[in-house]
Amino acid sequence: MIYDATTRIAEAALCLRARMGGSAALRERLVCGTRPGPAAIWVHAASVGELTSARTVIAALAARHPLTVTTNSETGRALAQDWGLPARLAPLDLPGALARFLDATRPRLALTVEGEFWPLRSRLLAERGVHQAMIGARMSERSAGTWGRFPRIIGPMLGRIAALSAQDQGSEARLLTLGLPHRALLPRLDLKLLAPAAQPATPQGAARDRVILAASTHEGEDGPVLDAFAALRATRPDLRLILAPRHPDRADAIAALIAARDLPMARRSAGADDAPQGGVLLADTLGEMARWYARAGLCIIGGSIADHGGHTPWEPAAHACALLHGPHLGNFIEAFDALHAQGAARPWEDGLAPLIDRPEAARAMGRAARAVLETRAGDPDALIERLDGLAKAPA
Repeated sequence: MIYDATTRIAEAALCLRARMGGSAALRERLVCGTRPGPAAIWVHAASVGELTSARTVIAALAARHPLTVTTNSETGRALAQDWGLPARLAPLDLPGALARFLDATRPRLALTVEGEFWPLRSRLLAERGVHQAMIGARMSERSAGTWGRFPRIIGPMLGRIAALSAQDQGSEARLLTLGLPHRALLPRLDLKLLAPAAQPATPQGAARDRVILAASTHEGEDGPVLDAFAALRATRPDLRLILAPRHPDRADAIAALIAARDLPMARRSAGADDAPQGGVLLADTLGEMARWYARAGLCIIGGSIADHGGHTPWEPAAHACALLHGPHLGNFIEAFDALHAQGAARPWEDGLAPLIDRPEAARAMGRAARAVLETRAGDPDALIERLDGLAKAPA
């Protein structure tokens, strides 16, 4: 009751502001003026990141049903429109705005990407018989602790969800504790891994066995990698190193480090496409990392030697690279735990020489990394079929 009264007061104030020259974005979020068209599915994602991660699922549903996309940001709206989908800013969690939006769209399914919980939206959808679902749902320990203090708000919202696919086991357990019914659970799906897992695996072979990639390196990491490479090539003259800095504006400084070690060098920015034998390709361009993953059998994960928390292991895993890393993995602890458990990753200083001298072991690591990626990404087909069924069911 307090929430309802507060939202009505807030909406009256915002409508007054909109009439007195408020922004176009505010009018759109109040659903004043142009209304959306009918849609069987209402897909909501916060912004670009959430939309991009869910593109596989959204595209599959859009091929079967008319849908409309809402986001909280203008950049997210523009991205969905670039995909050829009807898109607008999401209605605010206010009674009039939501009513106008739902009167115009008349959805049978409301699908939220990753996680937003709006009490009024949840209740009005339920009152209209609209099925509610979430994919890639996340619930951190901190958020669960906060919501746990408001069981009469979060409990009913979760209880209204007909289908939910959590991003990870911890989120799933916390959502169940807060009130999600077990019957709503779908297989877990890590949306951000669907795209790399869908890529065809890069063939392994001798050409990749002798190539090391240092991917997305930071200041303080290039020197140690170059020193290790120089020591290895002393007895393995056919080795090649691709060094791809996170920030290409450091390229000249890195080139000086390479020259100081008297290593042959080529630069991608000068048109080179391969490292000279026994030398280094300085990949000082943007947007080509997938090219370098496909060239190398061994990948050193940047940001993990110096303390930057590490970068994603999943992109090189998609290309079946053996994964090597430093001690700093704070951004991807759970991911690396899973990779280590399957023998797909190891510390770089311990792993380089043995893997170069035993290429089949490196290839086995790469295959294991790819398998872990595919397992953790999950299979979206069953989830899409379930959502398709809800979209066909009458509201």
